Formats: sequence, C-alpha cells, structure tokens
Amino acid sequence: MSLRLGIDVGGTFTDFVVIDENSGRLLREKCLTTPADPVLGIMNGVRKMIAEGLFDARDIGGIAHATTLVTNTLIERKGSLTGLLCTEGFRDLLEVGSDMRYDMYDLGIIFPEPLVTRAHRLGITERLAADGSVLTAPDENEIISKVRTLLADGVCSIAVCFLHSYRNPEHERFVLAVIGREFPDVEVSISSVVAPEIREYERTVTVAANAYVKPIARTYLKRLEAAFKDIDCNAPILVMLSNGGMTTPATAAEVPIRLLESGPAAGVLSACHAGARINAPDLIAFDMGGTTAKACFIDAGRPAFTGMFEAARVKRQFRGSGLPLKVPSVEMIEIGAGGGSIARIDGTGLLKVGPDSAGASPGPACYGRGGKHATVTDADLILGYLEPRYFLGGDMALDLAAAHTAIASLAALAGLTPTQAAAGIAEVVNQNMATAVRIHAAERGKDYRKYAMFAFGGAGPVHAYEVARILGLSTVICPPGAGTNSAFGLLVAPVAVDLSRSYNALVAALDWDHLNSLLEQMEQEACTMLRDASITEPSLQRFADMRFDGQGFEILVNMPAGRLGPSSASAMRDAFHAEYKKIYDAVPGDFPIEALTWRLRAAGPACAIGTLHPVVPPVAAARPPRAVYFPEVGATLQAVVVDRYAMQPGDHVTGPAVIEERESTVIVGPRGSATIDADLHLIITITQPSSMAGDLA
Repeated sequence: MSLRLGIDVGGTFTDFVVIDENSGRLLREKCLTTPADPVLGIMNGVRKMIAEGLFDARDIGGIAHATTLVTNTLIERKGSLTGLLCTEGFRDLLEVGSDMRYDMYDLGIIFPEPLVTRAHRLGITERLAADGSVLTAPDENEIISKVRTLLADGVCSIAVCFLHSYRNPEHERFVLAVIGREFPDVEVSISSVVAPEIREYERTVTVAANAYVKPIARTYLKRLEAAFKDIDCNAPILVMLSNGGMTTPATAAEVPIRLLESGPAAGVLSACHAGARINAPDLIAFDMGGTTAKACFIDAGRPAFTGMFEAARVKRQFRGSGLPLKVPSVEMIEIGAGGGSIARIDGTGLLKVGPDSAGASPGPACYGRGGKHATVTDADLILGYLEPRYFLGGDMALDLAAAHTAIASLAALAGLTPTQAAAGIAEVVNQNMATAVRIHAAERGKDYRKYAMFAFGGAGPVHAYEVARILGLSTVICPPGAGTNSAFGLLVAPVAVDLSRSYNALVAALDWDHLNSLLEQMEQEACTMLRDASITEPSLQRFADMRFDGQGFEILVNMPAGRLGPSSASAMRDAFHAEYKKIYDAVPGDFPIEALTWRLRAAGPACAIGTLHPVVPPVAAARPPRAVYFPEVGATLQAVVVDRYAMQPGDHVTGPAVIEERESTVIVGPRGSATIDADLHLIITITQPSSMAGDLA
C-alpha cells in the first residue's frame, strides 16, 4: 500500500495524481467532472486508471481530496432548505447586512439574496451582554416549538446564531443539546463552533452558509468513502480545507464551509513546494481552470492567509457584492474568467467575458457536447493556442468548426471577423486578470514586479505569458502536468487546523489570564482534532487581528509563543507596527492598539516527496509549425510546436512557440524563451521593453 492518490474535483475537469512512495513513480489523469454527481466522475477516472493497469485499488494507502462542491452549491443556490434561530429582534440581520454599498454609483444595486428566507428565520427570547454574561436564558419549550414550526415547512438544516455568543457559547450549546435530543435527524450548526468571532452579520452569514451546505456535504463525503470501499480500497481519506490543511471527512462534514476554496488552496501549496525546490520564494500563484482564474501572493515561501472569504459575488470584481464568510483561507483572489467562461456583447455594445460558465456540461462549443455559446476555450482554439487533435493528449478531440460557428455568431453582433472576436475575448480576459493583480497588490502594499508567476490549471499556462507581459514580469514558471497541479498539491499538504476566538480589548488593557486561558483552550482543541488524523506533535502559530483604536478594519499580525503577560505588550506593538508599515508604508504614530480576534494554526509536518519519475506518453512525431495569434504584435505568426515530453533538463526553446503536453499547453510569445530545469519545470524568461519596467499603471 505504497500509493497515495490526490483527487481535485473542479468545475469542468476532475484531476488525479498518484505517487508511489517506494519507486517515485508519478501518474496523472484528467477526466470531465460530472456536476450532477461528482462521485461518479471521480470513480470514472479511478476505474479508468485501474483498467489501464496503472495500479490496483488495494495498493492505495492514502487518498487526499479537494472539491468545488461547497462553492458550487452556494453559487448555484442548490443547498438544503435552511432555518435560522437567532436572538429575538435580529431576524432581519441578513437583509440589513453591513449597511455598505459596494458600488456607490449604481442606483440599481443588487445584493446577494440571503440563504435563509425571512419566513424561516425565527427569534428566540434570550440575551447575552457584550461581555458574555447572561441577561436572559433561553426557554426549552420555545426552542422546541420554533423548531417544529421550521420542520413543518420542510427545513432539514438549522443554523443558530445568538448575539455575543462568541464570548459565551452557553446558549447556543443549550439549543444544540435540545434539538439533538428532540429532533436527532436534523442537522444543526452553531456559530460558536463554525465562526466564534466578533461581527454579527458576517458570523450569521457564515453559520447560515454552513447549515445550507451541510446535509449535501455530509452525504457526498459518505458516498465518496463508500464508493472507494466498493472497489476494495479501504485507504483513509483526507479532505483539503480552504486554509491549505487537511482534515478527516468526519470533521469536514461538521463544518463543510471550510472546504470552500479547497482546490485552489491545494494549487498554492504545490506552488510553494516548487518554489522551494527551484529557489523562487516569491511567487504569484496563477490558477486558471475551466470556471475561474485566481491568484495568490507567496512571500518567502509562504502564501498569504485571511480569516474572511467572500463567496458567490453578484459582481465578480466588486468586493462586498457577495456573501462574507468567516472562513480561514489561503488568500486566493478571483481575478478573472476560466476556459469555460462565456463571452457576450452587453447592452452598450462592449465585449464581456463571464461570470457565466459553460462548465463541463454542455461545456464550450468546441467540446461537441451541445454548447452553443462562445467561450474562452473556443477563442483559444481559433487563435491557434490549442491543437484540436491533441486536447487531453488526443483523448478528447475538439470541434474546430463548432468553435468557429460560436465565435462567428458573437463576431457578427460586433461587426468583427471571427479572429478579431477571438482576439478580443483573449485580450479582455488577460487585461482583466492583470488589472485584478495590480489592484490586489496595491491593497496589500506589494510590488508585484518582484515576483515570478507560477502558472497552473488547464488554461493557466495558455494565458500566463501574456498576463505576465502586461504586468511587466520577467519570469513565468509552468510545472509539468500543470492541469493537474492542484491534485499534486494535495499530496504535499500537511494536516492542519485553524481556530479563532474573539476577545476584543486594547493591548494595554488585556486581561492576560483570560487571554492565556483562551489560547490554551484553542491549543487543546486543535491538538484533539489533529489526533484524529494521527498527528501528535503539531507545530503551533498564533496570530491576532489588530488595528489602531478607532479604525474600522484590522490586519493579521504574528503573535509571540508561550504564555503572554504585560511584558509581551511591547513585542505585540512592534509586530503590529511592522506589519502596518509593510502594507501602508508608514505608521501614523504610537496610538493605542486594539486586538479583536485571536487565531491559532496547528499543523502536522508537510508530506515528504522524494525524487519523482513521471509516467508520460510516448513522444509524438515532430509537429509542424502553426499559425498563432500574439497580442504583443497584434498579428498571427508561425510558432514552433514542441512536444513537452520530448524535452529534457537543459533544453531551450525560443518564442514564438507552443509547448504541448496532455494536461495543458504553454504559450511562449515572440519576446520569450523557455528552458527545462532539473524538475522538468518550464522556466519562461520574457524580455520586457524598458518602458514597461517602471510601469505601475
């Protein structure tokens, strides 16, 4: 049982990576996702590899899994009918929100619909003071009565969120116990477990979202475990969390909202792993798949983390237009469209791409599965980036005529030729992604020009050269098997858990005994959770959300280890000032500092990966050059076409070039050249015009 299997279910494709820990043999596979039943797509891929004699199911010793199930459930609003029990008088909090307009000048502004309808939000007569002391205790009979009301309407999952329960979970735990005793078949989520943090609106949204996806996630994880047992595979399954850590299916099923960004987080960990091996500690991880494109800044080998993630935005580029979820996450920002994103002409006659996606079914028009709309993948095919006979190594031929028809229909609306329309789609996508990276870098006080871009996902290497060129970057790194990179990241990820507790006070007025008790409770809870995954001595890191007194937003700051006391205050202040200056370039003065939420990350060791020997297809016959459109010259050029599997360490290719492999295609423009390193990474160097070197526009 020396094999470890990584499975990443994306919106369009499901990716597989298998590593034999004894021999270093590495296998990759990619198949279409089955949105109606993702487990079916997973088992299709596994059975295909077994049928091809690549391994035996009984040889699998461990399975690591990431899924878009939670994300898609929220976006598509296909979750369970959910109820909310809240403090009496707060049932309208989900509509009131934060009372902030994400677009000040949009008179017809639209906010996301609450996941729980008003009829299913019921108040409970209870109250805690801001310090957690009990003012009014809940009544058991009222709880039972209101739960019966919800169940009579068909509710099958209940969220509980009481005012100030992050300071004292007593009332929520009481409700949980009552429902568990009286209605044992009902799923219940309480905010003091899901998101025990200050800020009532965000906490309510988070626990409501958890309850909304919980029955579906629990059923999915149970079916996944059963499906592997059906093929005589009893290997333990670990599930990737949004924070880049792994957990057991049982733990994931209790708080499934923490799976929200599991796939992208795995890709970032793979980027960190590669950066360490090639001595590139500062990276922009660029993940472009079938549905979206995302980016993450990696500094000194560590990705950025956040305690808040916004899901299911009404307007993709507008922060505040989605559901604010208190979920510990690798900070992946959504920066654009994916390969399946649909292009259209809007009411003003402008070309727009996304956010709607053709997904895996029917997929882009060129998939030949009934899709009629022009997508990014169709444009890439028209522009010569993709070879219709070699998509997925030839397992899935693309329909060039269908792509041409879809693009031509769009082009006719704008008075363009099909090539012009396809070039416009690519240009919109690339410029949008570059702009989003610039904005995110400015918000974080980062100079994006010092980073190399690490491109992965099926469409990432196709668009990475042009996005990097627009940004003025000089280096792009494309890993082997880029289209299955997130599945590989699952196999290097540590088992980890992130916990948080809100205790807001000025640093100068902290109750140190209370704070130390809080931190010790988190450490004990984290260690207990990790023991279920056989981790006995985790590494522990502390953080705090801090701000100057009177500010409305916080920044994440590293905290000292050990027992804290009055002597720790100066170190905490210095750490806050250093982080503040890193982001804003200056510290306004030695003003009082407030801490709001305390965070703990507990992690086991990263999985060791030795020397790998990828199993690759036979080298194909030499391929003739083909016509490829390059935006940097605004014209079609003859590009050399190279089989990546024929390239050895030290090999060099000068652009314009197309480098093809089964899982992805790498585009190298006229100003670029590429070299293969010892780990088979393709390192692209871009010669930027001198005018671009200082461009921060």
